[in-house]
Amino acid sequence: MTFYQSLSAAGFAATAIGYGPARMGFGLFVPEFRETFELSTSTIGFISSLGFFGFLLGLLLAQLLLNLRGPEAPVVVGLAAAAAGMAIIAAAPGPMILAGGVFLAATSAGFAWTPFNDAVHRKVRQSDRPAALATVSTGTSFGVCVAGLTALGPLVGGISWRYCWAGFAAAAVLVLIGNLMSLRQVEKSPHATPRGGWRHLRHGKARPLFLTAFVFGTSSAIYIAFAADHARGTGGPEGLPAAAAPALIFVSYGIFGLIGLGAGRLRARLGLSRLLRLSMAAGACSALLIAFAATSWAGLIASAGLQGIHVMVTSALIASWSEELFPSLPSLSFTAALLAMAAGSVLGAALGGVAADAVGPAIMFLGAALLPAAAALLLRGGAVREEPIASEE
Repeated sequence: MTFYQSLSAAGFAATAIGYGPARMGFGLFVPEFRETFELSTSTIGFISSLGFFGFLLGLLLAQLLLNLRGPEAPVVVGLAAAAAGMAIIAAAPGPMILAGGVFLAATSAGFAWTPFNDAVHRKVRQSDRPAALATVSTGTSFGVCVAGLTALGPLVGGISWRYCWAGFAAAAVLVLIGNLMSLRQVEKSPHATPRGGWRHLRHGKARPLFLTAFVFGTSSAIYIAFAADHARGTGGPEGLPAAAAPALIFVSYGIFGLIGLGAGRLRARLGLSRLLRLSMAAGACSALLIAFAATSWAGLIASAGLQGIHVMVTSALIASWSEELFPSLPSLSFTAALLAMAAGSVLGAALGGVAADAVGPAIMFLGAALLPAAAALLLRGGAVREEPIASEE
């Protein structure tokens, strides 16, 4: 098996766990958590925000481990955190322990993705890198889709949500073993991160990348945290049990998000700027549809599908865009972009919960739609640079 194949498969599986149930599963099971632990919307927002803070912390620690030990160490630590955190969620007796499990599980998303940018940059030929990075990022779609189907267990089979989370934890252990076998072939980079690497990333022409990541993190976190609960609260589409609405959202999200596998080919045809604007427009439309059309089959599926496309395509573009802007800092630049995304996620989830309590979820989602809509208007050709920047320093 070539490095392209092994790293793509390992990264796909790692992001499927880290960005699927570990990072997004809380939002999927919010209705069950709300009922079991009597959570308010503001509390849900803060627990979700805590999870995104865990993601941010994982990003920082992953970069440190990557520099010290190579890509295997942060990925393994992240998948171990996912397994432990999801096991804690499964056994949580109250909201405080639940929040701790959400925090620990979500750190895995920070640990288990950025190291693949370093491994792919060094071990995969340049022509295959966009496809490899798109495959890694689109693992999220598969993980979300499987998590959504699993969420039907309590409705269809009467299975406790706790067994669902125990199953997620067991899957994380299996993926950990697979990544150990794949990444042991990838040694630590012989080149240390250049001194002043973080300073290089502050170049003015890289601001569109980081602003895009921040906006993306803010709006997508609001959707992940509150869409399922809002759809269930409205009763969902006619003929569908309200309890099944969250599963429909996340399954649709995952299936449509598989379009992210073709992000590299779409970019080659449309260009980075145009594809980014289309993806941001998809995110804005998704938020509007969940706000005002959650009781329609077409509206709910379109909302979830557009959100899946928005998240997977934007994620893949951020991964390849950061690597191209800073070819001498492939992992550090991607970490910086994801830190901007994580900061937006922490802020979005916390403020989203407060806003939903204050003005209602529909108005909250309307506000969330304005961010990617504004980005779609601003990300025009002149603002989006693709040529390397670091060499100019």
